[in-house]
Amino acid sequence: MEHVKELTTKVVQNIERVIVGKRRAVQLVVLGLICEGHVLIEDVPGVGKTMLARSLARSLNCSFSRIQCTPDMLPSDITGVEMYDQSTGTFKFMPGPILNQIVLADEINRATPKTQSALLEAMQENQVTISGETHPIPRPFMVLATQNPIEYEGTFPLPEAQLDRFFVKVTIGYPTVTEEISVIEDQQLAHPLTAIEPVTTAEKILQVQEKIKSVFLADSVKRYIVEITQETRTADSVYLGASPRGSLALARASQAWAAMYGRNYVIPDDVKMLAEATLGHRIILSSSARLKEMRPGDLIRDILGKIPVPGGDFKGE
Repeated sequence: MEHVKELTTKVVQNIERVIVGKRRAVQLVVLGLICEGHVLIEDVPGVGKTMLARSLARSLNCSFSRIQCTPDMLPSDITGVEMYDQSTGTFKFMPGPILNQIVLADEINRATPKTQSALLEAMQENQVTISGETHPIPRPFMVLATQNPIEYEGTFPLPEAQLDRFFVKVTIGYPTVTEEISVIEDQQLAHPLTAIEPVTTAEKILQVQEKIKSVFLADSVKRYIVEITQETRTADSVYLGASPRGSLALARASQAWAAMYGRNYVIPDDVKMLAEATLGHRIILSSSARLKEMRPGDLIRDILGKIPVPGGDFKGE
């Protein structure tokens, strides 16, 4: 797995030339990419959500598009539309922005549910169908959707079933004083994004996506993952727990995380590290828990403290 470690480290370090001091957020986005998943970034304006997506696309030398979601946006604005060509007397497909490899859906909760559904259908099927004709989306394909947690007027929050489609949820957070000074200095003459060069190719990313599937998952680790997910369904403070898709996401994320650190086997610490990012957005807390200002992350930390951590051999050798 040294090849996976080397490639992902190069991508992370390249993005960090633009996104200062947010290594975990950058690593989770790269992890989502190599797991063939999509990422939901929820944070306040101005912390670098858009720059993170653009830096990733440049680092991979992949096609990039930005969708600025608004209430008046139609599904065809995302998927594309067939236009009549008078010169040939035929209809010609005009591809929408979703037909790119790295797609930023900015402020996704400002789009209407119908438009959200069109976007999420493309995310699930890796294709769009217009007038009965299917158009595949080029790989690797990844949607980074952002939403603002503090503005609710004029927004359409993602339904739980659609939130479940996102592989991980990431928060970036404010920089420290030192980091913010560094940001000012880096952008004094020119934006560092302009100096970003590709450090890998789409073909190599596709190879890594296949490689991580061979990372060994011991039976005890599989059981540990399922026990965590099961506990999210039975806890008193939960209205709706994580689905089996959550277990699958946590397992695949753990494989990728291990590979990013050069291991060909998963350890329980990998699972604990990624449980909140992969399961938190799939959980609906009860009304009493929300009144106590409890968050899904608090619940997951409680679960991790309660379930015994497996021991033994995790290498499978």
